[in-house]
Amino acid sequence: MRIVTANELQDWLSQGDVLEKDSHGPKVIRLPDGELLKIFRSRRTPLLARLRPDALRFAERASRLQALGIQTPRICECAWIDKDKIISACLYQPLQGQPLDQLFRSQRSEFDLLLPQLAAYILKLHRLGIYFRSLHLGNILRTQEGDFGLIDFLDLRFKRRPLGRMLVRRNFTHLQRYLQRRKVENFPWDELMRHYDEASRSSS
Repeated sequence: MRIVTANELQDWLSQGDVLEKDSHGPKVIRLPDGELLKIFRSRRTPLLARLRPDALRFAERASRLQALGIQTPRICECAWIDKDKIISACLYQPLQGQPLDQLFRSQRSEFDLLLPQLAAYILKLHRLGIYFRSLHLGNILRTQEGDFGLIDFLDLRFKRRPLGRMLVRRNFTHLQRYLQRRKVENFPWDELMRHYDEASRSSS
């Protein structure tokens, strides 16, 4: 991984549009050419974070998901922003689509029609052994082709076998907490779970 120069970083920050930021600064920036710059400020042990920076881990997960048939952004490059402070970054082509949280807010009737397909997609992830702790409406896109895709999946883990009942329950608990934190009202939770159970039985 190369180290980004101060001038190059300044160009990105001055010419791009900040899409996400936190108290530490920009997190996602859209560059003039349409690529996205995602900045990672690692919370892991410094030694581990330097050996396998978050940007590289993100890219590896994207590659592995794509190999399993799961759509993700296309990674172009991983680089160090500041190696001493363990700040890394990915440049990538964004996955084109609409986040499900936007769809839920703006086109509720269309969202409800997608519930069987969404439940089947989540089941597919679970059957592939994918445990995505941050599985929520903001991290699932409805793609232009009518499928789904994942973004912001750094905390995703791959298991050697399909998820057991405990991990499935835990995954849905994280989704419920997300809905509670965001104060999402009238979410069709029972319908989603019914469709998940039906998809599970029909594919057994």
